[in-house]
Amino acid sequence: MEQLTDLKAILHSKRANIYYLEKCRVMQKDGRVLYLTEAKDENYYWNIPIANTTVIMLGTGTSITQAAMRMLASAGVLVGFCGGGGSPLFSGSEIEWLTPQSEYRPTDYVQGWLSFWFDESKRLAVAKTFQQERVSYLQRIWAKDRDLKAENFFADDPGLSAALNNYAQQIPDANKVGDLLQKEALLTKQLYRYAAKATQLGNFVRERESTDLANGFLNHGNYLAYGLAATTLWVLGIPHGFAVMHGKTRRGALVFDVADLIKDAIVLPWAFVCAKEKATEQEFRQQLLQKFTEHRALDFMFEQVKQQALREDQP
Repeated sequence: MEQLTDLKAILHSKRANIYYLEKCRVMQKDGRVLYLTEAKDENYYWNIPIANTTVIMLGTGTSITQAAMRMLASAGVLVGFCGGGGSPLFSGSEIEWLTPQSEYRPTDYVQGWLSFWFDESKRLAVAKTFQQERVSYLQRIWAKDRDLKAENFFADDPGLSAALNNYAQQIPDANKVGDLLQKEALLTKQLYRYAAKATQLGNFVRERESTDLANGFLNHGNYLAYGLAATTLWVLGIPHGFAVMHGKTRRGALVFDVADLIKDAIVLPWAFVCAKEKATEQEFRQQLLQKFTEHRALDFMFEQVKQQALREDQP
């Protein structure tokens, strides 16, 4: 029991690592979780610090042993199978997460979430709150991130500020989720346009199947954000199917709702910046994880989901 307690010593909201692995074998060896890469003349073992890891994404050419899964589960690490570069190959819409099993997660969050979820008006109210917080988070991050300012991303840019404020003012007027989704789609297009102009990628068109760097990095970064969101919901014990915005028919839709809280603020600008610099996938991933940690993205997700789960009924 002491070993399991030690593995969980770092709170999930404070963990720093997300791993994307490909062409390797994940295994347990001498009480540690390692991944093995095969070279021409010898094999190399690399340690994974599972107590400080939230998500492991297994890409092409990977395998994992039962013993390694047992240790990852004991440390509360989510494991996801995905396609090359973090983009899914299996269903085309979401990563299939292997979630650890625990009977000791808190029940107050899932009970609080379900207490409002079956009421459409309350569900819409939570969706609106998430969207307001999404805009506020972007404004805060872009206003204080010196690296983004150096790349011509300014929170006080007149055009950008007008788009964000206009969206924030329209959120309370939405009468149904469909209205909110339409307004959100318009804002996202404006953000893409702003980012493309700032990085001189003026011919950018958002296409998830496209092979250009910006689209590839957006896909990759979004799935890293989905990993954080899935971890948040698993730790709080809230099933992924109880979405407030992305639709009740998508089993993982709440993951997308929660990931949206931080995607525009962090993933979007750095996908364009790294595309402009012709960075590698590994360089982009390292930059993104650094910014997730710097701006406490996982903490922010936990705070927002917990607040909404325990919210008092609004008049």
